[in-house]
Amino acid sequence: QVQLVESGGGSVQAGGSLRLSCAASGYIQNNYRMGWFRQAPGKEREGVAAINIINIGGGATYYADSVKGRFTISQDNAKNTLYLEMNSLKPEDTAMYYCAAARWGGSRWDLAYNYHYWGQGTQVTVSS
Repeated sequence: QVQLVESGGGSVQAGGSLRLSCAASGYIQNNYRMGWFRQAPGKEREGVAAINIINIGGGATYYADSVKGRFTISQDNAKNTLYLEMNSLKPEDTAMYYCAAARWGGSRWDLAYNYHYWGQGTQVTVSS
């Protein structure tokens, strides 16, 4: 069992930056993949970025087209922590951001049902 706790959300103006953190209670190395999802009011939860845990999945990273070049996902195995560095934020990035962990890999990194553990979310609000 893995418990995930997100932090780092907040309110910023367009063009600003935020760094989200996801602290895992268990060893993230025991999971195949970890990811960040977001959900805006009235919209479905969408995959933002994911990373295959180095020891098992080889460290590959994946990004939604909408965030490529602006967001960076990374992991710190020693701290059991996942990060999402978000730069050049846009109002359309406003959403609740969730951290998730998958015990094994799936063909689609961006589908929520491929993940087994979820955090409670942290709100990101970007104003124009």
